[in-house]
Amino acid sequence: MFEEFRHVHIIGVGGIGTSAIAKLFLAKGARVTGSDRQASALTDELVRHGLRFAEGGDPSALATADLVVYSAAVPDTDPERAEAARLGVRQLSYPQFLGELSRGYTTIAVAGTNGKSTVTAMLGLLLEAAGYDPLVIVGSLVPGFSDGNLRLGAGRFLVVEACEYRAHMLNLHPEMIVLTNVEEDHLDYFRDLAHIQDTFQTFLDKMKGKGLVVLNADDPGSAGFHADRVVRYGTQDGADYMVENRRTAAGIQSALVRRLHPPEPLGDLALRVPGAFNIMNALAATAAAMELGVPFETCARVLKQFPGIWRRFERVGTWNGADVISDYGHHPTAIRATVAAAREFFPGRRVVLCFQPHQHARTKELFGGFVEALAEADAVVVPEVYEVAGRTETTRTFPASSWRTP
Repeated sequence: MFEEFRHVHIIGVGGIGTSAIAKLFLAKGARVTGSDRQASALTDELVRHGLRFAEGGDPSALATADLVVYSAAVPDTDPERAEAARLGVRQLSYPQFLGELSRGYTTIAVAGTNGKSTVTAMLGLLLEAAGYDPLVIVGSLVPGFSDGNLRLGAGRFLVVEACEYRAHMLNLHPEMIVLTNVEEDHLDYFRDLAHIQDTFQTFLDKMKGKGLVVLNADDPGSAGFHADRVVRYGTQDGADYMVENRRTAAGIQSALVRRLHPPEPLGDLALRVPGAFNIMNALAATAAAMELGVPFETCARVLKQFPGIWRRFERVGTWNGADVISDYGHHPTAIRATVAAAREFFPGRRVVLCFQPHQHARTKELFGGFVEALAEADAVVVPEVYEVAGRTETTRTFPASSWRTP
């Protein structure tokens, strides 16, 4: 698919998603040019792969382009997009491109407020180990993939992380949806939790008459969802795939997995990554993989070796005897889970949390949740809010009394 395009220009090529698309086209032998506001480790890697990069942009690069892919954060007033429009070059946003790509594969979309990058990586590794040779696009860097955020594959499966922001996931054409959980987030776009749930239900409705939905039975935000074919995973009796007897020790955790149909214990899942949330991530990936025919023994073997992914409880070193962990968690639930995971894997240690809020609108709208989550650490450092390029940095106006403080 897209083999007819000989010169692809990518605007915002330094993004974690768009850079994967650049690698995909470079691997197919296309000429790839790209731009971003500034160079980065990701753009430097792309240059080494053959990308011609223009820091700040270069409209003249559009002269021979036959496709433009742009980050959804790039407005149509951008000079390069304006030049592409003048020249009549086809333009697709990153979510639109994924949607078109998904038409050519049996697509597995991993969605949800938390955990989708980890589940995408885990599921991609499971299908790889089973010999399915999937194409995988993930919003992080996976140590087991030579291209990090991309795994090139010649098989029929595409495993892709499906972002809910601005309902971008609705561009996809999946035949399986794995949904981790649903909570309030992206309230600069969504009105409230009900609006988020309605959007996810619209996404699940794409499965009518075909495919499978893998749902978290423990998640209250997913409780009202319906689909023609559903498999549920969780810790509750009645889940199609259930974990019980979770045990933790320094550096490892494990839990017993049971299957409802046929009723049988499958065995233990052991993980080197911490946190109850990662047991649930592993169970989601296992349920999806087994529904596709992957044996449990393969799932257990691969997940036992899973080292985690970039900026998801990533151990980056030590400082004065303290272990230093990098984590992308920018939602109150993710922060609480990360602190709890640190206490489990480093028992008796003091937890110092340096948290940079991600986007002003999210910080204000989830303010009370952040206050409660940060209180879980022993000490907290909060730098300036990180401004997100191309995203709404203002929020709907709320009276101060409406902020959900404890």
